[in-house]
Amino acid sequence: MTMTYAQPLPRRYTRARLAVPALWRQVVRAGEKGDVTAVPEPDRSAHTQLEIYEGVLAAFERRDEVAELLRESGDRETAVRRLRAEFALTHLQASALLDLPLTPECRDRIAHRAQELRTALNR
Repeated sequence: MTMTYAQPLPRRYTRARLAVPALWRQVVRAGEKGDVTAVPEPDRSAHTQLEIYEGVLAAFERRDEVAELLRESGDRETAVRRLRAEFALTHLQASALLDLPLTPECRDRIAHRAQELRTALNR
């Protein structure tokens, strides 16, 4: 029997960078299926998820400004830096915002999921 080992990830793939897109894929795909609660949770605490959702929802309120900032940014790192400075977001919130389509449907799904998390955490 031959054993194979996973190769180390290149430096550009940090744990946070891999976790955030997976979180958004779940949120976006859940809306496509029509059932938000059927999607399993990623390996992330509910408090961190809620922090990300609240930051993204706050940025949705200023969607036009966010879109303009993203158009003017040359690359991902510049966009993250500018989002953090302009909107007082954390690195996770800014990274998540870049991976998310700025559509009203997506905003509604995130708001619904954030409300579910708040309710679960307040029990």
